Amino acid sequence: MIDNTKTTQSSLIDKSQSLYDADYNLWLEETVKQLQAKNYEMIDWENLIDEVATLGRSEKRALESLLIRLFEHLLKVVYWESQREYNLDHWNGEIQTFRTQILKLLKTSPSLKPYLIEVFDECYQDARKIMIKRTGLDSTSFPSEAIATVEQALDEDWLPSRNSL
Repeated sequence: MIDNTKTTQSSLIDKSQSLYDADYNLWLEETVKQLQAKNYEMIDWENLIDEVATLGRSEKRALESLLIRLFEHLLKVVYWESQREYNLDHWNGEIQTFRTQILKLLKTSPSLKPYLIEVFDECYQDARKIMIKRTGLDSTSFPSEAIATVEQALDEDWLPSRNSL
């Protein structure tokens, strides 16, 4: 019954509008069905290729976002002295969460490791800018060079301290 409803839904879509544009979820379901049936001539290849390419971009954006957030919290731990006593446990928890998420992403997509290395310094600079605005501290309060190596940033047992920097 559901398949008939979907077929009816797809036939009701304006012919000038593709299924992809009219009902994305239905397009996904129909594309999966066509792939499973090896019915390749019925595949909307242009949109499928775009979607697959977007998946890779999404993983890269997620990695960058997680790395920026990790650096923000590492910087907070060391340099935001006025908030440290009240927030340290929360910041440490967030650091662990971001590390875990990055490591899981790298585990499922190990080919992202070179990209992590490529954007590492840029992500640190983004986090540094965010922290300068968030804390109101002078830009000289935060090192211009990354406060961690890739290995340190992802090491669950490592936390920066002013003495180690």
